[in-house]
Amino acid sequence: MHRRHFLGLGASTLAFSAVAGCANTIAAPTPAAAAPAGRAAIGAFGLDLDAGDATIRAGDNFYQHCSATWLKNNPIPADRTRWGTFDKLAAKAEEDVRKIVEDLSATPAPAGTVARKIGDFFRAYMDEAAIEAAGLSPVQGDIAAIAAVRTHADLVRVAANPEVPTRLPLAAFVSLDQKNPDRYVTTLTHAGLGLPEREYYLKTDEKSVELRTKYVAHIERLLTLAGQTDGAAKARRILAVETEIAQRHWAVADRRDRDRTYNRRTRAELSTLVAGFPLDAALQSLGLTDQQEFVVRELDAMPKLATLFAATPLDTWKEYATYHVIAGHAPLLPKALSDEAFDFYGRTLNGQPQQRDRWKRAVDALNDALGEAVGEVYVQRTFPPEAKAKMLDLVENVRRAYALRIDGLAWMTPATKVVAREKLAAFRVKIGYPDKWRDYSSLDIRADDPVGNARRADRYAWNRIVSRVNQPTDRDEWGMTPQTVNAYYNPVFNEIVFPAAILQPPFFDPHADPAVNYGAIGGVIGHEMGHGFDDQGSKSDAKGVLRTWWSEADVAAFKGLTDRLAAQYAGFEALPGLKLNGRLTLGENIGDNGGLSVALNAYQISLGGKPAPVLAGTTGEQRFFLAWAQVWRTQYREERLRNQVQVGPHSPPEFRVNGTVRNMDAWYTAFNVAPTDKLYLPPEQRVKIW
Repeated sequence: MHRRHFLGLGASTLAFSAVAGCANTIAAPTPAAAAPAGRAAIGAFGLDLDAGDATIRAGDNFYQHCSATWLKNNPIPADRTRWGTFDKLAAKAEEDVRKIVEDLSATPAPAGTVARKIGDFFRAYMDEAAIEAAGLSPVQGDIAAIAAVRTHADLVRVAANPEVPTRLPLAAFVSLDQKNPDRYVTTLTHAGLGLPEREYYLKTDEKSVELRTKYVAHIERLLTLAGQTDGAAKARRILAVETEIAQRHWAVADRRDRDRTYNRRTRAELSTLVAGFPLDAALQSLGLTDQQEFVVRELDAMPKLATLFAATPLDTWKEYATYHVIAGHAPLLPKALSDEAFDFYGRTLNGQPQQRDRWKRAVDALNDALGEAVGEVYVQRTFPPEAKAKMLDLVENVRRAYALRIDGLAWMTPATKVVAREKLAAFRVKIGYPDKWRDYSSLDIRADDPVGNARRADRYAWNRIVSRVNQPTDRDEWGMTPQTVNAYYNPVFNEIVFPAAILQPPFFDPHADPAVNYGAIGGVIGHEMGHGFDDQGSKSDAKGVLRTWWSEADVAAFKGLTDRLAAQYAGFEALPGLKLNGRLTLGENIGDNGGLSVALNAYQISLGGKPAPVLAGTTGEQRFFLAWAQVWRTQYREERLRNQVQVGPHSPPEFRVNGTVRNMDAWYTAFNVAPTDKLYLPPEQRVKIW
């Protein structure tokens, strides 16, 4: 797939997503009632107070103190690699989408309508008998095209086609220009790996070596099932060339640096940089022939990869491209191929025992291809208008708290505080769903062509992106569908975005105690705002322009604080011998650290000077922290957890809870945390950034 996706709560994104208007001033506080009228969905006021284990001291392991019983009583389903709050809400969203499809299909809609396209896409994906009967015929054209190429340039023309799900060592996409938010720009990045990241190819520990051995065996089996000869030798050559690619890739933590990954080049300069790679052939296939200006991400990797591409025999690239075409289409091919792809990528790589039901996979594919069409119906059925208004109240209180905290910072200079306040006031807020929906009229969907539907959906998405180059940016666009359980910050548009699916219990409940909402969705709001002031998001100003607006003294002070935070998280051990990468997860940890602190201030502001009520023996601040822990309770399979730690930008949930609260003075008071407790940090060691 050539589209870029947002993965994980709060992942800062530089991709093309946009914005709905909101006031550019700091709003007055919205008062909170002691307990809203109506019944909370969880417990008496929004908390499951039976989920924890009182025998575990809060100061020793707050995550387990709050969630140990829930974790014990909620095993991971066989078709999942993890199970927690996000996953349960995602499963509910899947069911909601399935019901939408069933209802739309009950009465056949006229040809060409969105309702008909949704139904036809789903039916085609679900028709296993037809898929078995078609065999490999839907992908034989791609396989034959690769087999017929006679030059490296010919191969690039085939592989760069947006409808062909294969790979190359270099990739292009169209994104917002980080230094000019009013335009789109074509960006080049390194690519080409079948395993998640370079580290999977380069690490020499026993598990990594074993995984690569299983990867080679998988490639051989898939090629053999697809009728390819000499699969074992081809598989070894494919691993070898991917290892060569990986050796030229940047480490995942280094790719977070927005300054290092923004390098403008003209067409002539780019041609010189990647001499040896058929750039013109790639751009022609992508429909980008007329582009004269580019942004290059991993600058020094590009000539190395171009040289590798030219020096590697064409036959090796043909074998490599053939495997990735088959693997890319495997979910829509006969069961033997689909099962083989799952066996490696699901079971071996992520520890998932059982493949998900086909209807669930169909929902995932449908959301990818026609996500906003489905989302429009989803919102009508599941997202009441009053939820949006209540969320806006929460956002504005968090915004006001952030402003007060910026004013009170001891480490930031007055001049920089002025610009920081300007940026905070300029945050645009998008809640629930887009103001305008995507037009799918040009997308051809057929009830008897699942592979063709996937190809045409990829072509539709790519053409839509390419058509915007040199056009004004669309600030109304969303980077997630409403049925996505997640949230994000987009630094180029300086916007925070909260899809409808996350705005439900336990994250947000209009009938829950305010302390619970502030600790849950308030912490998420603060987290997303925090991305505007993390080590990378802070590099954009109020208008989203990537530039230096901090003084040297501010940069030095900020770096001192964030270095300490990175060191804290680097001390956490997720599995025996596997510690977190504090640099890789730094942006998300800053978001949590500042976001939860700001959310607590927002809650205190909302009380309007009145004391918080005591409910079921809990104080307001206790409920606030318990709510933060409640939304993060999650179980992982070991393989998935290992992958998360190695390449994911988010710390595992246990450390998002414990690592955040141990830096907040109020948590120590709320739960009587003592110096003898395992999570205790002396006051001078607690990191307070915002």
